[in-house]
Amino acid sequence: MGHYYTLGKIPHKRHTQFRDENGKLYSEQLFSTEGFSNNYSLLYHIHPPTEIVRVEKPKDVKPVAATDVLLKHRSFEGFDVKPKADYLDSRTVVLFNGDCHISLAAPQQSMTDYFYKNADADEVLFIHEGSGKVKTQYGELPFKYGDYVVIPRGAIYQIEFDTDKNRLLITESFGPIQPPKRYLSKYGQLMEHAPYCERDIQKPQFVEAIDEAGEFLIKTKKKGLEYPIYYAHHPFDVVGWDGQEYPYIFSIHDFEPITGRVHQPPPVHQTFDGKDFVICSFVPRLYDYHPDSIPAPYNHSNIDSDELLYYVDGEFMSRKHVTKGMLTLHPGGIPHGPHPGAVEKSIGQKETAELAVMIDTFRPLELTQAALDIEDDNYIMSWAE
Repeated sequence: MGHYYTLGKIPHKRHTQFRDENGKLYSEQLFSTEGFSNNYSLLYHIHPPTEIVRVEKPKDVKPVAATDVLLKHRSFEGFDVKPKADYLDSRTVVLFNGDCHISLAAPQQSMTDYFYKNADADEVLFIHEGSGKVKTQYGELPFKYGDYVVIPRGAIYQIEFDTDKNRLLITESFGPIQPPKRYLSKYGQLMEHAPYCERDIQKPQFVEAIDEAGEFLIKTKKKGLEYPIYYAHHPFDVVGWDGQEYPYIFSIHDFEPITGRVHQPPPVHQTFDGKDFVICSFVPRLYDYHPDSIPAPYNHSNIDSDELLYYVDGEFMSRKHVTKGMLTLHPGGIPHGPHPGAVEKSIGQKETAELAVMIDTFRPLELTQAALDIEDDNYIMSWAE
């Protein structure tokens, strides 16, 4: 996130002796991005975080493209992805390219017998249904409906769900997830015109270090393979840390919409930057206030980007038959816009209660078989009068 934070006990100076009450040295770990040339945090472990006791054969979890037909408007019923007990098993990649993987998940059980580390990608978990907490080396992050849980690559975590009814939209980013640069000062502070600020960022809550020995399974993903790696000590044995690289939560309900006299373009909804893609939040807001304004979006061509919209809640005046968890994909190369009758219907309306997450990618998205299994094949004809 780029904002300094600290929890627990840390020494006065970095890279110096730091001992417990019995004189034993704590083990310092640098958690950094781009080698040693970007943001980082320093964590202080009771035991070295390197003590591997055994490794098992990795599992291939790479997504596979199921079709080469990309120039087609599509709609998917996201809630048709069936719930599964295990968190990782429930993560179903539906769309992907070299910059991001987009998954739907409906896990029923908490992670109790393993931990997870994505060594390839930052993760953004959007919580559509359910609540609970993400446990990490940095502390705990309680989450609820509407939260974006941002987990930097390499961070080890466990999720504890409150119930067995959970729905998540998961974006894996192969570049850093960060606020759009236009919202940031040259020193990294969110500026006055940004639609959210540092007060809206939920940082980890301190939890006492866990000092346990045994065999602790950390399922670690690298280059599309999931490696079962067992460590000699509990990974959450951190007594303190500080720095600017850590997991955090931002709620979609804290996004302040930017409005105008006439319809505003999608960049006003941008929430996060990824590598060659963006994540946007559509939230309840007042419509345009020019006396002749048309609230419905105008027809537009995505010449060089694919537009994926994930519907969360509320009414959408530009679309027919919207359901919770539905996704629409409008690929670059052909125009799209409001459904027939939506433009006239929108005129005179004062506000919207819609809630949605949009992911625009600047390279085409591939579809998996899981996406085709939940597709509405009639969607491409839905603009016909």
